[in-house]
Amino acid sequence: MLEATTSHPSSGERGESAPRHTAAGVGRPSRDRTTGVVTIVHVMTAPVSLGFLAGQVSYMREAGFAVYAITSPGPELAAFGMQEGVTVLAVDMPRKITPLQDLLALWRLWTALRRIRPQIVHAHTPKGGLLGMIAAWLARVPVRVYHMRGLPFVTATGLRRRLLRGTERVSCGLAHRVLAVSRSMRSIAIEEGFCEKDKVRVLLGGSGNGVDATGRFVPQPLATRLETRAKMKIPADALVIGFVGRLVRDKGVVELASAWSHLREGLPSLHLLLAGSQDREDAAPAEVLVALRADPRAHFVGHSKDMPRLYAAMDVVALPTYREGFPNVALEAAAMGLPIVLTSVPGCIDAVQDGVTGTFVPPREVRALEVALSRYLEDPSLRARHGEAGRRRVLAEFRREAIWEAIASEYRTLLEHRPGAIP
Repeated sequence: MLEATTSHPSSGERGESAPRHTAAGVGRPSRDRTTGVVTIVHVMTAPVSLGFLAGQVSYMREAGFAVYAITSPGPELAAFGMQEGVTVLAVDMPRKITPLQDLLALWRLWTALRRIRPQIVHAHTPKGGLLGMIAAWLARVPVRVYHMRGLPFVTATGLRRRLLRGTERVSCGLAHRVLAVSRSMRSIAIEEGFCEKDKVRVLLGGSGNGVDATGRFVPQPLATRLETRAKMKIPADALVIGFVGRLVRDKGVVELASAWSHLREGLPSLHLLLAGSQDREDAAPAEVLVALRADPRAHFVGHSKDMPRLYAAMDVVALPTYREGFPNVALEAAAMGLPIVLTSVPGCIDAVQDGVTGTFVPPREVRALEVALSRYLEDPSLRARHGEAGRRRVLAEFRREAIWEAIASEYRTLLEHRPGAIP
């Protein structure tokens, strides 16, 4: 499936066999070539993951680049194109390894790239990186960038682990530059032999897009906290543990549920707020979610676009994940002035300063998670100190604009060193 939506197409575009999304400010590829505008194509598997690029692509457009985004179909894709003012295309790319569907997706990506003729392909996530880098190599794209946002092989076993390691080798091997979202991801990539030290870089303090800590993720007034709690029937004086992420095993949902079952007994005023969608892949055990949903003090809100209001209702955030590239949740929580308890795994160790902005616990250890959460729940001054320290760190090291400029600078450097890359 290759589809697109066009907002004000020209007469020439209407006659094409595969129409494309055209948003304000982005011209046709042929015009980009003749005027010397550098075209970037982002490739990502799931449209919901485009949130990783929010603000970044419009920044690049305003900096003089023409930008396209290609993901699997979904309402988030069209919304992203309109919001960011860039061109978007839909290509079916299943997240799982599906050889026949993957070959079809690869052909469609190659076709799209041959038509667009970009100077840069920037591919993200393991599956998007694999398909994007192969298609860009086949289409002879001058600059190929793979953004390593996570390494699923870390928690995989057997054949799946070998396949996932193989995909990383291919993606890294075909890329001219690998951008790792954290220093621990970079270390793993080098140790596993995915790419040479000189090829893989971490920009500034890490993360893929920074965090908007001055406009969106800012501490909210008391009225917002009370209003949000009232809507979810959480008492104003309750203590609230927050969880933000997909409700899957790898995010530590099982351990969180177990710790919650103990904590709730000792603290009658304690509530649990879970913000995130369920996922068939690596789904959390049904009985765990059923038990949580039956608990009147556990509140499910699903995937939300209004996260600042939800963070405002929380007192401490828990992320007992098994693996991460760089957890955006940690930056968002810190920007909102909240402490976080998370596991001491690669990616997480880059996002939090243990004992300063949050607390590390070993993965899969329920008792350690329970103890760490208890410390914050019982000590409001500790919550305040770590929350304030976290916000200061975010403002100093993870501003979105600094990350965006570092990426733009990387693009310019790569273009200068690739023969024929600059149109």
